[in-house]
Amino acid sequence: MHKITWTHKVQYYETDQMKVVHHSNYIRWFEEARVELMEKIGCPYDKMEEKGIISPVLEVTCQYKQMVRFGDTVEILAWISSFNGIRFSLSYEVYNQKDGSLCTAGTSKHCFINAQGKLISLKREDPALYESLKKLCEE
Repeated sequence: MHKITWTHKVQYYETDQMKVVHHSNYIRWFEEARVELMEKIGCPYDKMEEKGIISPVLEVTCQYKQMVRFGDTVEILAWISSFNGIRFSLSYEVYNQKDGSLCTAGTSKHCFINAQGKLISLKREDPALYESLKKLCEE
């Protein structure tokens, strides 16, 4: 399982009047970490889309465990937790850099579709990408 760490300093606009991060921002951070992960493992979204492969979000979960505030820096761990060639899931953990505490945990589920919106098998559509993702999940 290949994990990446993405670091983010909380911006003022991401917070509410109490300077606590608004809950919707964690989903954005998950997406930014997911894009970074896909780039680092050699399958960036822009390259997949050039091949006609789209990967929409099907579901997102987020468990808020501890508040993050303006000025904090967080480290977001992201990894592919399941993959079957048609669908895949990622897991995320958000840690506060100052004390290492786990602040948020979540998941996102995705699939692979073509430009017409039909599910595709990555094994048939892009065997090299399929093997690359499969190998990463087995590590």
